[in-house]
Amino acid sequence: QVQLVESGGGLVPAGGSLRLSCAASGRTFRNYGMGWFRQDLGKEREFVATISGSGLSTHYVDSVKGRFTISRDNAKNTVYLQMNSPKPEDTAVYYCAAADGSSFYINPTSYIHWGQGTQVTVSS
Repeated sequence: QVQLVESGGGLVPAGGSLRLSCAASGRTFRNYGMGWFRQDLGKEREFVATISGSGLSTHYVDSVKGRFTISRDNAKNTVYLQMNSPKPEDTAVYYCAAADGSSFYINPTSYIHWGQGTQVTVSS
Protein backbone atom coordinates (compact mmCIF):
# COMPACT_ATOMS: atom_id res chain seq x y z
CA GLN A 1 0.00 0.00 0.00
CA VAL A 2 1.32 3.41 -0.96
CA GLN A 3 0.34 6.51 0.97
CA LEU A 4 0.70 9.90 -0.69
CA VAL A 5 0.88 13.22 1.11
CA GLU A 6 0.81 16.48 -0.82
CA SER A 7 2.21 19.77 0.44
CA GLY A 8 3.13 23.19 -0.83
CA GLY A 9 -0.26 24.54 -1.77
CA GLY A 10 -1.44 27.99 -0.84
CA LEU A 11 -2.20 31.42 -2.20
CA VAL A 12 0.01 32.67 -5.02
CA PRO A 13 -0.31 35.77 -7.21
CA ALA A 14 -0.76 35.31 -10.92
CA GLY A 15 2.66 35.26 -12.54
CA GLY A 16 4.35 34.02 -9.39
CA SER A 17 5.58 30.53 -8.68
CA LEU A 18 4.75 27.63 -6.42
CA ARG A 19 6.12 24.12 -5.98
CA LEU A 20 3.94 21.25 -4.90
CA SER A 21 5.46 18.16 -3.35
CA CYS A 22 4.04 14.69 -2.92
CA ALA A 23 5.80 12.33 -0.53
CA ALA A 24 5.15 8.63 -0.93
CA SER A 25 5.57 5.81 1.53
CA GLY A 26 6.96 2.43 0.52
CA ARG A 27 10.15 1.04 -0.97
CA THR A 28 9.10 0.63 -4.60
CA PHE A 29 8.40 4.24 -5.52
CA ARG A 30 10.32 3.98 -8.80
CA ASN A 31 7.91 1.27 -9.96
CA TYR A 32 5.05 3.75 -10.07
CA GLY A 33 4.26 6.23 -12.77
CA MET A 34 3.06 9.37 -11.01
CA GLY A 35 0.58 12.03 -11.94
CA TRP A 36 -0.86 15.33 -10.83
CA PHE A 37 -4.54 16.06 -11.25
CA ARG A 38 -6.67 19.00 -10.19
CA GLN A 39 -10.30 19.67 -9.44
CA ASP A 40 -12.03 22.99 -9.02
CA LEU A 41 -15.44 23.46 -7.44
CA GLY A 42 -18.21 22.14 -9.64
CA LYS A 43 -15.81 20.72 -12.21
CA GLU A 44 -14.54 17.28 -13.03
CA ARG A 45 -11.09 16.14 -11.99
CA GLU A 46 -8.60 17.12 -14.68
CA PHE A 47 -5.28 15.61 -15.68
CA VAL A 48 -2.35 18.04 -15.29
CA ALA A 49 0.94 16.16 -15.67
CA THR A 50 2.46 12.72 -15.47
CA ILE A 51 5.94 11.25 -15.18
CA SER A 52 7.24 7.73 -15.65
CA GLY A 53 8.89 5.76 -12.88
CA SER A 54 12.36 6.47 -14.23
CA GLY A 55 11.57 10.14 -14.61
CA LEU A 56 12.62 10.08 -18.27
CA SER A 57 9.15 10.56 -19.76
CA THR A 58 6.65 13.28 -19.00
CA HIS A 59 3.40 14.54 -20.46
CA TYR A 60 1.28 17.62 -19.76
CA VAL A 61 -2.15 18.96 -20.46
CA ASP A 62 -1.87 21.66 -23.13
CA SER A 63 -2.99 24.44 -20.80
CA VAL A 64 0.07 24.09 -18.54
CA LYS A 65 2.77 23.27 -21.10
CA GLY A 66 5.69 25.64 -20.79
CA ARG A 67 4.55 26.81 -17.33
CA PHE A 68 4.45 23.70 -15.14
CA THR A 69 7.16 21.07 -14.71
CA ILE A 70 6.74 17.65 -13.16
CA SER A 71 9.80 15.93 -11.71
CA ARG A 72 10.63 13.23 -9.23
CA ASP A 73 13.39 12.23 -6.84
CA ASN A 74 13.22 8.47 -6.39
CA ALA A 75 15.81 8.58 -3.61
CA LYS A 76 13.41 10.77 -1.63
CA ASN A 77 10.20 9.05 -2.75
CA THR A 78 8.89 12.43 -3.83
CA VAL A 79 7.27 13.87 -6.93
CA TYR A 80 7.07 17.61 -7.56
CA LEU A 81 5.02 20.00 -9.60
CA GLN A 82 6.75 23.31 -10.24
CA MET A 83 4.13 25.88 -11.15
CA ASN A 84 5.52 28.96 -12.87
CA SER A 85 3.41 31.85 -14.11
CA PRO A 86 0.20 30.41 -12.69
CA LYS A 87 -3.08 31.87 -13.81
CA PRO A 88 -6.35 32.31 -11.89
CA GLU A 89 -7.81 29.44 -13.91
CA ASP A 90 -5.18 27.15 -12.34
CA THR A 91 -6.98 27.54 -9.02
CA ALA A 92 -8.03 24.08 -7.79
CA VAL A 93 -7.31 21.31 -5.35
CA TYR A 94 -4.27 19.47 -6.67
CA TYR A 95 -3.94 15.73 -6.16
CA CYS A 96 -0.99 13.47 -6.75
CA ALA A 97 -1.55 9.88 -7.70
CA ALA A 98 0.43 6.67 -8.22
CA ALA A 99 -0.34 4.50 -11.23
CA ASP A 100 -0.57 0.76 -11.59
CA GLY A 101 2.57 0.61 -13.73
CA SER A 102 5.86 2.39 -14.34
CA SER A 103 4.99 4.27 -17.51
CA PHE A 104 3.25 7.62 -17.67
CA TYR A 105 -0.54 7.78 -17.77
CA ILE A 106 -3.14 10.40 -18.62
CA ASN A 107 -6.30 8.53 -17.73
CA PRO A 108 -7.20 8.78 -14.03
CA THR A 109 -8.46 5.18 -14.11
CA SER A 110 -4.81 4.09 -14.44
CA TYR A 111 -4.09 5.41 -10.95
CA ILE A 112 -4.61 3.26 -7.90
CA HIS A 113 -3.36 5.46 -5.06
CA TRP A 114 -4.39 9.06 -4.42
CA GLY A 115 -3.38 11.74 -1.99
CA GLN A 116 -5.79 13.93 -0.07
CA GLY A 117 -5.07 17.01 -2.15
CA THR A 118 -3.67 20.47 -1.53
CA GLN A 119 -5.46 23.71 -2.35
CA VAL A 120 -3.85 26.12 -4.79
CA THR A 121 -5.41 29.54 -5.17
CA VAL A 122 -4.07 31.95 -7.78
CA SER A 123 -5.05 35.56 -7.25
CA SER A 124 -5.46 37.95 -10.14
